[in-house]
Amino acid sequence: MPDQSRAPGHRRLPPLPLALLTLALAAVQGAWAQSAPALPDEPPLVLRRSPQLTENILPTERSQRPSIVQGDRISGRPDLETTVEGNASLRRGDTVIRADRLNYDQPQDLATAEGDVRVNQAGNIYEGPRLQLKLETFEGFFDSVRYQLLTNGAHGTADRVDFVDSDRTIARRATYTTCRREDDQPGWKPAWFLSAENLRTDSAEGVGVAENVQLHFMGMSSPALPSVSFPLDDQRKSGILPPVIGMDSVNGLELTLPYYWNIAPNRDATFTPSVMSKRGINIANEFRYLEKDYSGEVRFDLMPDDQLRNRDRWGLWLRHRQNFNAGTLGMDTLSANLSVDRVSDDDYWRDFTRTPTLTSRQLSADGTVNWSKGDWSGRLFAQKWQTLTYTEAPITPAYDRLPQLTANYALYDWNGFDFSFNNELTRFSANSTQQGQPNADRLFSQVQLSRPFVRPGYYVTPKLTLSGTSYSFDGPLSNGATSANRTVPTFSLDTGMTFERETSLFGKAYTQTLEPRAFFVNTPYRDQSTLPVYDTAKSDLSLASLFTENEFTGNDRISATKAVTLGVTSRLIDPDTGFERARFGIAQRRRLSDQLVTLPGGTASTDRASDVVTGAQININPQWSVEGAVQYNPQIDKSERRAITARYTPGPYRSLSASYRYQDDRISVNNSGYESIDLGWQWPLNDLWGDKGSPKAGGGLGGGRWYAVGRVNYSLRDKVVTDAVMGVEYDGCCYIGRVVLEKVSTGVATATKRIMFQIEFMGFTSLGTSPMRTLQTNVPRYRSLREPTLAPSRFTNYE
Repeated sequence: MPDQSRAPGHRRLPPLPLALLTLALAAVQGAWAQSAPALPDEPPLVLRRSPQLTENILPTERSQRPSIVQGDRISGRPDLETTVEGNASLRRGDTVIRADRLNYDQPQDLATAEGDVRVNQAGNIYEGPRLQLKLETFEGFFDSVRYQLLTNGAHGTADRVDFVDSDRTIARRATYTTCRREDDQPGWKPAWFLSAENLRTDSAEGVGVAENVQLHFMGMSSPALPSVSFPLDDQRKSGILPPVIGMDSVNGLELTLPYYWNIAPNRDATFTPSVMSKRGINIANEFRYLEKDYSGEVRFDLMPDDQLRNRDRWGLWLRHRQNFNAGTLGMDTLSANLSVDRVSDDDYWRDFTRTPTLTSRQLSADGTVNWSKGDWSGRLFAQKWQTLTYTEAPITPAYDRLPQLTANYALYDWNGFDFSFNNELTRFSANSTQQGQPNADRLFSQVQLSRPFVRPGYYVTPKLTLSGTSYSFDGPLSNGATSANRTVPTFSLDTGMTFERETSLFGKAYTQTLEPRAFFVNTPYRDQSTLPVYDTAKSDLSLASLFTENEFTGNDRISATKAVTLGVTSRLIDPDTGFERARFGIAQRRRLSDQLVTLPGGTASTDRASDVVTGAQININPQWSVEGAVQYNPQIDKSERRAITARYTPGPYRSLSASYRYQDDRISVNNSGYESIDLGWQWPLNDLWGDKGSPKAGGGLGGGRWYAVGRVNYSLRDKVVTDAVMGVEYDGCCYIGRVVLEKVSTGVATATKRIMFQIEFMGFTSLGTSPMRTLQTNVPRYRSLREPTLAPSRFTNYE
């Protein structure tokens, strides 16, 4: 916080100790609540940083801090030595020594304490019978110590602790654990702890090193290891990460030994070699960087001689983001992005399901340059696809854009009008002719002019649009043409009103709205049947798409629509908080003429009425919510698409969700409809037997918390579980255990299955295969049992 003073002419307040400052603020707040507002020349007090409350004291300042001595009896010689007996204490800066008897030799800056000795050094606590310490350099030793570290709450015992300086210590024949100590339980032992011949800690580097060390967990001990390094905080450290052991239906038994390289504060790399019993060795390499004007990450996986496919396998994933000094080029903003996803073969998506692109079969390599200046903006974009073929589920490769150039002009509230001028020039290219279409250059331009009339309670927005398209083909079309042009005008009128009334429901007062909306669009018919399709598809019918001018996405088709869309929305709003408790909407489009523009192979629609689309969202309370949508066909008296989702989230780590989805074959791509249910959950199992408390401090098996986590997608049509994640987590306070099963469909009748085990020793390390990415990706509203927190202040243990 910067040093902020009061207004000129007013005095500054001297710094106060933390406790007095807190009491003073409370008094000021109480007085302020009972008094009239301050006069203009008496602004309220502004908090300033106090030099007495700095988190870290510089070594150059330590010698300048006074030594404060207290006790029942004080004797000695001035400027030479001081002896304190009975409730003795010595404070200098962030160090406090308390003991039965304390002697301070001022020329040597040496404090010697005996009896019930307790040292608080910047929040780290040491207790024992005898201490010798130089205060300024914090050099000395402590016999028979019990200690507690501020950063992560770790504690333990040691025969002796040597203080090298204020940051570094060496504990001899020491123990270390993060399980909270329970002194009120006779015979208490932590769930896990380390025993080491020497335990070195460096709080400045945030690292601990144990020599000749053993890990003890629930009465079991690991073999002795010569040296183990572990973090004391969340700072990144170079070194070998804990090994990962897993079981996979495709890979077999899998052993991974990652190495992390903390190159610099803004750069790091991770090398992850894995041995798979069924396939061989895979090496994953990831590099990340963050600079002032650019950042990114790149990952390259290599598996030489994969026994599954008898060939070399590799994958590349790259992301780069760049900001340029736009002012030197006369721009307001100028940035660039580069994204590359590439793999060695068509089967990669099925055989490697834990890559950044997961099971995607359309991989893009693209680059973008974005710019803006005043009311102008644009971009230069190039994209090349890699399509992974699969005979049982063929897909049509997308066209590459080599390149695409856009330039857009937008002017808002221009004498009440909104004006835009958008231009796009694209080169569409493919390795082979698709659907008899040649490669082509396409220029698309669109001018829009609208005049919004917005008044309290209603709005009216007429808009004129003129769209022009020009094609230049590399080869002739079926009609022999090597070029084509299209110009289409559109007029639309969007109107809406809002009515409000006070109402009550179940004894609760609400503000209810009624928001009717009418949308008229008139686009004359233009014959587009001979034009190819490069980037266009029919829009899904929804409450949003019914109120748009074009029934297609992309620029190869502009629908010949003369229609009126009528809809209404109603909301229930809590008048006290403004929270939207419920929303209901319904809309339908009424055509005044046939929709004659279609995609290749499609048929013209002669239905005067579209399907009715309804949607609702109900927030019963902060815990319960329900939302759903239905697409109803009045011609056949049947819903062609419906979905409903219910969520219950009563508190942290308690979340249930259930979804039902249905889509009729007739409106599905390739006549492949579906009907499925989806269940997701994270819930404490202890609730089932009435234990709704928190885990016991010690982290024993009897006092922890069990959690069920998972998500299951079940196809009602095929009567099979398509994808599933199911597992349990155990929070033992100072350790967390996880077991998770995962099934990922990789084909019509194939799936990858694996089991993940992990035990995480808080403040030390973790063993096994981490399922965290799987849980965060799949389980709705999943929350990690340990979330990042701010580093504790030394004033947490201030005394």
